[in-house]
Order: sequence, then C-alpha cells, then structure tokens
Amino acid sequence: MSRFLDVRAYALTAVFLSVGLASLADVREADAREDRETIVRNDRERVLATGYWIYNDLDAAYEQAHQSGKPILVVLRCLPCEECVKLDDDLVESDPELKRLLDQYVRVRVVGTNGLDLDVFQYDTDQSFAVFMLNADKTVYGRFGTRSHRTEWLGDVSLEGMAAALRESLKLHEAYPANRESLAGKTGDPLEFASPEKYPTLTDRPDHLDYAGQVAKSCIHCHQIGEARRDYYWQNGQSIPEEVLHPYPHPKSMGLVLDARYPARVKSVAKGSAAAKAGFQVGDDLLSIESQPLVSMADVQWALNQIPAKGAEVEIKTRRAEGAQTLTLSLPDGWRRWDDPSWRVSSWMMRRIAGGGMRLLPLDESERQKLKLQSPMALRVANVGKYGLHATAHKAGVRVDDILIEYDGQSDLIREADIFDHVNEQHRPGDRVQMKFLRNGRPRTVEIPIQK
Repeated sequence: MSRFLDVRAYALTAVFLSVGLASLADVREADAREDRETIVRNDRERVLATGYWIYNDLDAAYEQAHQSGKPILVVLRCLPCEECVKLDDDLVESDPELKRLLDQYVRVRVVGTNGLDLDVFQYDTDQSFAVFMLNADKTVYGRFGTRSHRTEWLGDVSLEGMAAALRESLKLHEAYPANRESLAGKTGDPLEFASPEKYPTLTDRPDHLDYAGQVAKSCIHCHQIGEARRDYYWQNGQSIPEEVLHPYPHPKSMGLVLDARYPARVKSVAKGSAAAKAGFQVGDDLLSIESQPLVSMADVQWALNQIPAKGAEVEIKTRRAEGAQTLTLSLPDGWRRWDDPSWRVSSWMMRRIAGGGMRLLPLDESERQKLKLQSPMALRVANVGKYGLHATAHKAGVRVDDILIEYDGQSDLIREADIFDHVNEQHRPGDRVQMKFLRNGRPRTVEIPIQK
C-alpha cells in the first residue's frame, strides 16, 4: 500500500464535501431530512466516544493547547454526511504518517459556523472543508483547503499536501514566538460582523448548534457567510466590494500552477502571464508572500486575498536550485477579475440578482462558427430557475439553449462574471435591464428587473 491514500479517491470524497448537506437538503424529501438529523446526532456521539477529536468546542481546544503547549488543528466542514465521516476516518486511521502528524496537534472539528470568531477564522467560504493550524493565543500558522471547481478538487489538494502543511506549521510553532511578526499578516482585519449569526440575513440562527431541537436546520454553513457578506452591502444599496465579490484569487488566474503535493511548488507557468513576466520557473518553491511564510496553496490564496483590487507590486520569495530569489509580481487594477468565480456557490446569488436565475456558459469557437456569430458576447443559457426570484428570467420567456448576445446595451461581456461585475457597478435593485437573445437563429429581446 502506498504511503498516502490515492489522490483521486480523496478527490472523489471531496466531491461529496463540495455538495454539502446544505444543497442536499434542497432535493431530499422530508423523511430524508429526518435521516439527516439522525446522521448528525450519531456522528457527534461517535466522535465524542472515540475522544480523538474535540467536537465543536474551540474554547476547550484553546485550554488544552495552553496546558499541553501543542498547536491547534481546526477542521471546519459542513455538518457530516456519511462521506464526510469517511474522510475523517481515512485521515485518522488509514495513513500512519498523517496520524503521526495529527497526534502532535490539539485536534478540533467544527461542524457548524454558528458563533465562529470571524476575526480569527477567515477563509474561502465557498468551500465545505477548510483547515487551520494555529497557536493557543489564536495566532494563525497556516491554512489548508483549496478549490477552483464546483465538484472537483483534484489538482488543488492532496493528502501529501495536507501532510506537508502540517509539517510546516509544526516548524512555525517550534519557532514561535520569535517569528510572531512574520505571522501577523495571517490574521486579517475584522469583517463587517464578529460572528456569522450577527449578519442581518442570518439573525434567525442561534450562536450554537441546537441539539435540543433541529440541529441540522440550525447550522450556518460556510457558503452562507459569504452570501451574508455580499447581501450586507447589496441590501444596503451599495456595490459589493470587489474583494468580497472576487475573494481568494487562485494562483492559476495569474498563470501560476502549483503542485498540490507540496506547500507551494510551481508546477507550470502560463506563457505571457503575470507569473511568467515576474520570472517564476517550474520547480520554484514559494517561501513567502509579502513576508508571510507559506504552508499550502490556501496560504498563497490568503496572502493574495490581502492585495487590494486596485493592484500592487507583490514581493514573493522563492527557492530554486541556484538559491533564494525575490520576485516581484505586478498586479494591475482589476487583477482580481482574472479569476472566474462561476464555480462558486455564491455565484447563485449573483445569478438571481443580475440574471433572474439564469446560469450562462460561453460558447466555444466551433459553436460560434456554426451560428455565424459576429458579436463578441455569446453565452448559452445552461439552466434557468423556475422558483422564487430565480424564476424571473423564466417568467420573462428565457429558455434553456437561448444565446445571450447583448446585456443592458453591452455586447462585450464575455463571461457570466462580467455581467455580475457590470450590474454590481452600474445598477441597484429595481432597475430594469434589456437582454438580447438568439433562439433558433432568430433575435428576441427580454427585459427583467435587477433583484434584491
């Protein structure tokens, strides 16, 4: 048996994690949701009985870390389905190297974000599985958990990569507090609210999981934090900040493909990209970004997420065969838009706001040629909602396979995300926009309101 679990098997498990119980609840019948309650409660009892993980109690983890001198490992994930439980079992029981590393941490699983300290736990909330390594005083050593696709993690994470992140974080812990200054940037500025349930759209949720009632229903899922942040601005008549609308840029959006088996090793560099212009080479190990030490690809994203949307000259220290190098990555105004957020769960909110519930995919070149399209804009309606505010486009007459060639007088919005940005900058709830489509080669115009 190999030292690590097969990466593809792990990625398959991650598919279930990416779906999450929040979305499964939308399609299950009532009796299945009752089964979900049983699964959640049984999982809690099982974890408490084994005693290997602290279950949903960060205060207990801090206290144990203070007493033992160990660092803390926090695994944030959606309320457990059977595949999530399988992943935990695999991590703990199936790989001796990971088990050895985990034993050196105070281990806590957080299965709902209710009451979560958002001054400390800031991460890409479009994920259902995120890991923090930190000190008992809440200094963050690093993060683990990355994705750039809705259902597939292969290429973004591996068990080898997680083991590497655990090792690097242990090194940072051994050097602490002498390295405190270099770790300061790993804790971000306070968000709009200190915990999820304080956001206006989540005030109906408790600050803890309700095991005395409907525990699964009481949970605040990770993606709901991101949605609540966007709603906070949009419902108050403001543009959503670009850092919130385009969070946690993936390094590949600037041409830097990293090898998921290592903390931050360059696997390939796209020709002509910002990364190529900065001088990155295959095999480079990224050591720090703006002086922040890196333990994983998620750490790279965290450091990039601190760069303003208006751009900056970013100092990155690397190691290659001939020794240490310091490279400067130039990020211009609007660089965050290089990343395509259409895979994100939060995109459904923008599809409701800007498109009345449409999901749009760009036509490939062969399709464009077949339709003899001259317009630079050509987005096929892949899906259109039929319920609530997501049914707005459907009620206006939009159908699957319609081709959108103009939106609000603009024909240069090439991606679905470009429409999101346009509406966020130019419109507010209640405004109306016209859309031009092709259906069976014939043009048609539809008007819809911008949604709340």
